Amino acid sequence: MKRILLKKTRDFSLLHRHPWILSGAIASTEGDAPEPGETVALVNADNQTLALGAWSGESQIRVRVWTFNPDEIPDAAFFSRRVSAALNARRHLDVLAPDAAARLINAESDGLPGVTVDHYAGFLVAQFTTAGAHRFKPLITAALREHIPCRGIYERSDVATMTYEGLAPQCGVLHGETPPYAIEIREDNRRYLVDVIRGHKTGFYLDQRANRQLLSRFTRDADVLNAFSYTGGFGIAAALGGARHVTHVDLSADALRLAQRNIALNNLSADAHTLTEGNVFEVLRACRDSRKTFDVIILDPPKFADSRAALMKASRGYKDIALLALKLLRPGGILATFSCSGLVDAGLFRKITAGAALDANRDVRVLHHLTAAPDHLTSLAFPEGDYLKGLLCAVQ
Repeated sequence: MKRILLKKTRDFSLLHRHPWILSGAIASTEGDAPEPGETVALVNADNQTLALGAWSGESQIRVRVWTFNPDEIPDAAFFSRRVSAALNARRHLDVLAPDAAARLINAESDGLPGVTVDHYAGFLVAQFTTAGAHRFKPLITAALREHIPCRGIYERSDVATMTYEGLAPQCGVLHGETPPYAIEIREDNRRYLVDVIRGHKTGFYLDQRANRQLLSRFTRDADVLNAFSYTGGFGIAAALGGARHVTHVDLSADALRLAQRNIALNNLSADAHTLTEGNVFEVLRACRDSRKTFDVIILDPPKFADSRAALMKASRGYKDIALLALKLLRPGGILATFSCSGLVDAGLFRKITAGAALDANRDVRVLHHLTAAPDHLTSLAFPEGDYLKGLLCAVQ
């Protein structure tokens, strides 16, 4: 096994069980350069082997750790243990119920960097987005088949960050049946149709499950604006919570068509829902200019910051939509605002929202600090896993 020698004092992260080694921490590589995804040993300046990880020569994250036990070689038995441990950690969450949807493997936080696996009513949707995950895809797929009864495993390795690893997008059936166009899932008292082949992420925003349930407690008799609505997740939760009317806004006509089907699936009146195709920023400005107001507004935008270079622009984007929303809320209204940009931490997001409240001249108080659903387990040693943050606010 090839050894990666770290610079003096640059073993701090490994000693604290953080699973990433950046390129700047590496002093040298013994022998020829490792192949993409090849397992390497991480060795500190005192010649101690601290961990084994997957090499990625094109990424700034040069090594992602598989294990902090140098004697635990990543092989079929290793990946079987990792999948089993991930399921065991979620054993109280009913993640494998026949009509359930849940996150089963959450990448680094489950000791499997670059591997994400979601369950949708008997189908698994998997992403292998790093060089190591790609190299060991057959062994990981075999471990999934060993531990999880399923009708099929579908790959959705088509995220933009794969280019940093030198990987091309890959999608298709890895095992069993091809998923249908729309898989019906149950989420608490709600039902949704999910397109796992063409939809966002692995098909649905599973990380918002608990937040949808919480929000439904605040929507009785309310006029609701569901911005960046996708296939209607928050809007349907609001309607089932007793909302008077829900306006869904999204740029994707396909997403809105599926939202319309989800409205019917939940036996909700189509007359109580307006589906608006358009740019959310433009729609919010049009509502402002026409003096249209709402009791509840949900802002759940896509990731605005993919890199540190984009952080300032992203911060302005989050502030702009929060400012527009605050101007549209009636006194006593509710704002649910989110960021899924990992580079925007919870403290910065709160400051951005506070700045918007100041500019809007609104008194805003936090009712709940929001994060991802419980099945999206995060490791204490890996704070980057806490990518989703949100605020549920009362607005005067």
